[in-house]
Amino acid sequence: MLHLNKLQYNPLNIVELSNSLSLNALKQNEDYEKLCLDFQTKYKRKMLKTFSFSKEGFLGLFLELDANIAISRGESQAVIEAGLLYEKLGFTITWLELNRDGGVNLSNLNDIDFIFISSYVMDTFVKTDLKEIKKRVDAKIISNASAHYHQCSDALYFDSYKLTGFALSGVLLFDDEMFELISIGFMDTITLKLSLDALKMQSFNTTLKAKFLEELKRIFKEDLYFFVSPDSTLEYSLHFGLKGIKAREFIRTLALSKLFITNGEGCSLGLAKPSRVIQAMGYSEEQSRNSIELSFVDEMSDKEIESAVKTMHLKYIQLLSFSE
Repeated sequence: MLHLNKLQYNPLNIVELSNSLSLNALKQNEDYEKLCLDFQTKYKRKMLKTFSFSKEGFLGLFLELDANIAISRGESQAVIEAGLLYEKLGFTITWLELNRDGGVNLSNLNDIDFIFISSYVMDTFVKTDLKEIKKRVDAKIISNASAHYHQCSDALYFDSYKLTGFALSGVLLFDDEMFELISIGFMDTITLKLSLDALKMQSFNTTLKAKFLEELKRIFKEDLYFFVSPDSTLEYSLHFGLKGIKAREFIRTLALSKLFITNGEGCSLGLAKPSRVIQAMGYSEEQSRNSIELSFVDEMSDKEIESAVKTMHLKYIQLLSFSE
């Protein structure tokens, strides 16, 4: 079994919970307090809370900020939906569109107080230089740090589903009372515990990308193409397309061979809608259905890489033959 979709779905293998994490307003909650301190120390933030990782949850954060907000089109679906809902309520959002190359267009960063933008774009994992944004505008940056943490972020949030495989709450870390704190009775201690466990164990392999890319080019030749440059993505991710087939069909048939890849946000089994991020870059819905993303965590020998790519090519040829 080979997982090449860890950035999109990374199930936590060991789940350990204790009744000591249940909260009581009338006693000291030492384990809970240590858990919060560990999270705050790891990411150097003074304050922490959990929130619903949904459009309603992010909408609540927008309302707490009560200021000029910008949102990158490359953020999580929940953030995008919250922004649209915020506009329906009569508020204004400054949308940061995506360029054809997958990067975030920063041309309209004017009079902004808070920016929801991460150091990587969802689906494609194209890198965003948050340090450059800090030079351009005096605004607080709020980032998804589930796959990559950038020190220029003023607030961080974590997607527990992407980290653990469980659809729990999100975790938010921040300073300077940027957001309202909540009482311990509303804190999701299970999310805190499992998310921190996953983050402590999180590791990526930055040596496989170049080798895998070379082998893909060697085997697939002109049938391989790129929506975004491999040089622009996170060092442990690779994004591409294959001519003549749909990614969903490719992902399903590879899963039968115990080789797991993805084609977009939350699409580890290839069952969701085509990538909205690829469409935001200017591609059609039909073209976006060809999007394929790999992420590298486990060690692989050259022979294992060659075998995996050959399996991918065999399934690709089979799918092409079915479509004739």
